[in-house]
Amino acid sequence: MGTISADPGAARRRRRLNRAIRESLRDMSIQLSLLNHQVGDHLDLKGTDLECLDLINRHGPLSPSALARRAGLHPATMTARDRDPADRRAVILRALRDRTTEVFRLYSGMNSAMDQICAEHSDDELELLAGFLRRTAEAGRIAAEELADS
Repeated sequence: MGTISADPGAARRRRRLNRAIRESLRDMSIQLSLLNHQVGDHLDLKGTDLECLDLINRHGPLSPSALARRAGLHPATMTARDRDPADRRAVILRALRDRTTEVFRLYSGMNSAMDQICAEHSDDELELLAGFLRRTAEAGRIAAEELADS
């Protein structure tokens, strides 16, 4: 874990690095949003629909209320419905298997580029990056929840 130096030059460098990281994360967010928009266009899905599809793929079939909670949406926005085979009264949302291959194909360019980038780093560096990104995503989730509650 890093420490903050009392040296003014080191403090300025640290602020520049922090700013560069925030700017890079913003740039990454924009580029991923643009990529997702292109993927969504190919799949004829809106951005929120693509995000919900990713949540369903990652967390398994979900009820509309569980999906809405994970996506930060109002439950009334969930419209695609399929009855749960275990409980015919329950509604469950699931991804269509035949479209999964198409989704993977559309993201293959980005996935290949990520594989190449990761190959340039040691396991220790990748663990550091993965932890940083995990904590950053969690900070974003918490900030979004706080805004939703205000």
